[in-house]
Amino acid sequence: MGGDEPVAPVFFDDALLDRLTQQARRSERQRVHHLLHRSHAEPCQRLLMGLQPSTYVAPHRHLAPEKAEMLTLLRGRVGVVLFDAAGAVTACRALGAADGCLGVDIPAGLYHALVTLEADSVLLECKAGPYLPLAEGEQAPWAPAEGEPRAATFLAELRVLFD
Repeated sequence: MGGDEPVAPVFFDDALLDRLTQQARRSERQRVHHLLHRSHAEPCQRLLMGLQPSTYVAPHRHLAPEKAEMLTLLRGRVGVVLFDAAGAVTACRALGAADGCLGVDIPAGLYHALVTLEADSVLLECKAGPYLPLAEGEQAPWAPAEGEPRAATFLAELRVLFD
């Protein structure tokens, strides 16, 4: 794409959020990403995530000092779990209108995971670009990776933190 081509704005309306949550329901991972940035090289990575309760966002961290991660809830209810380097839970907080908290800014280097507490939830995520897949040392060695048989049990253990 050339730099002179106009780009249409993206409105976060009910139609878009409904489409994302429906796609998440049909997705094997039970979540879907809708990229708002035009390339992985952009200095600010922005995306919407449609999430369903059975999705597993494994504990991870971003080690690069500029990779703080901001999450803003647009719909539903999502739990944020923070861990120390050994895997002990240091904090957890639900994002939701009734919970009185709609977002979090997670500093770089902090292990975190998400637990979808309500069907059809949607988050806005922002962090510094360019996009980089998780590197060595960023996936939690004490937690199951996505797709491992233990992941469902681990997710259930995290969900209990919000009961």
